[in-house]
This record gives sequence, structure tokens and C-alpha cells, in this order.
Amino acid sequence: MPDLGKYADAVLSSYALSLLLVFALVGWAVMRSRKTRAALAEVEERMKGRG
Repeated sequence: MPDLGKYADAVLSSYALSLLLVFALVGWAVMRSRKTRAALAEVEERMKGRG
């Protein structure tokens, strides 16, 4: 790891915050995907009943 000197706290906290945001966005995308997939399956089931 490079010597960050007096900026170590700022740099490391920025990395931590960035990783936290990336994980939050991935989690949000996964939850949204599951919700959308469930809604699509429901619509497909209703369409089968009509046909």
C-alpha cells in the first residue's frame, strides 16, 4: 500500500464510502430485479388464463 501521509484518513474513508455505495446499488438492483421478475410472472400467469 502506498504511503498516503496526512491524507490517509480522507482517502481510506473515501474508498470505504465508495464501496458502501456500490454494495448498496447492487443490493437495490437485485431487489428491484426480483420484484420486477415476480410482477412479470404474475402478468404471464394472467395471460395464460385468458388464452
